[in-house]
Amino acid sequence: MENREQLLAQALALFAARGYDAVGVQEIVAAAGVTKPTLYHYFGSKRGLLEALLESHFGPFERNLAAAVTHTGDLPLALMRVTQAYFTFAQTTPAFYRLHLALYMAPSEAEARQVVSPYYLRQHTLLAEMFAQATTQHGNMRGRHARYALALRGMIDSYVLAVLDGYAAFSETLVYELVHQFSHGIYS
Repeated sequence: MENREQLLAQALALFAARGYDAVGVQEIVAAAGVTKPTLYHYFGSKRGLLEALLESHFGPFERNLAAAVTHTGDLPLALMRVTQAYFTFAQTTPAFYRLHLALYMAPSEAEARQVVSPYYLRQHTLLAEMFAQATTQHGNMRGRHARYALALRGMIDSYVLAVLDGYAAFSETLVYELVHQFSHGIYS
């Protein structure tokens, strides 16, 4: 494994285990078997390392999410695709999924929160746009698209955490149950 990838892998493992603020640069480079100048060469700083880590995981996911939110007149189908995209993301990167949730729950002025917030905003925007497009078929949803995006994301993250904590398992049934439960609230 190349030095850059080794640094990313070790940073993910350490940040996920103990949190971004609790891990120092020296610990990351020691775990990766490189020197501080190597980290600084690739990333410039610990924050730069976090930015690269987020981009390496969120970049591909956001492309998948953008495809999933495409509204074709069938909102339940779009909700199923979105939920499945998040579930697949969590299933393939469980440590990263936990990490990004922890980063977002940090105080708003914390460095880690500032770094992760643009990713949340982009995802929220994609979800909100999906709901806004659906208002052509579901007029009662008009003006609520931002709230629906927040509620859907909150439900998805709650279900993902239940799975990651061993209280449930990823399945098509779980996707259906989440979408069904969510849908009863938005159509009323």
